[in-house]
Amino acid sequence: MSNGTPDDRVELGRLDGAWGVSGWVKVFSFTDPVTNIFNYQPWQSDQQGDSLSVLDWKQQGPRLVARLKDIDHREAAEALRGVRIYIQADQLPSTGDEHYYWRDLIGLSVMNRAGESLGVVRQLLDASVHDVLCVERAGFDDLLIPFVPGHFIDRVDLDTGCIRVDWQHDWADAE
Repeated sequence: MSNGTPDDRVELGRLDGAWGVSGWVKVFSFTDPVTNIFNYQPWQSDQQGDSLSVLDWKQQGPRLVARLKDIDHREAAEALRGVRIYIQADQLPSTGDEHYYWRDLIGLSVMNRAGESLGVVRQLLDASVHDVLCVERAGFDDLLIPFVPGHFIDRVDLDTGCIRVDWQHDWADAE
């Protein structure tokens, strides 16, 4: 596997400092379920060229912790606080026809039922109850659309690069 470019990488989580005194680190996972982060090895860090190999891991209450190769004392584990964890995009399993990763939606155009362009997806936000599309619009604040398929989201078409939504153009600018 190559080191890849930043565009080839997918962020899976981050390290949140030491756990205990023998080099274990706390892991914050963006995967669902959170323990899936350990299915992808090796991890790449956001520090140029660094690779992280997990030797062991466990769930300690609500927290995930891991023992990494060459990290064997608290100070070394604490030095990793805030390090972001990545893998190469080609390590992810295929999603099939009706599913997609958030990263697949970034850059797609957003059109409403009237055929009006609402902008381009800049990012998705995890808002606990449901995800939210953050749609970039030239000259305006970002438009936030709840990502609720069958309600606000009519169709995601990766082939045409468009998300069709049930959202009125003027809803965003109403006072």
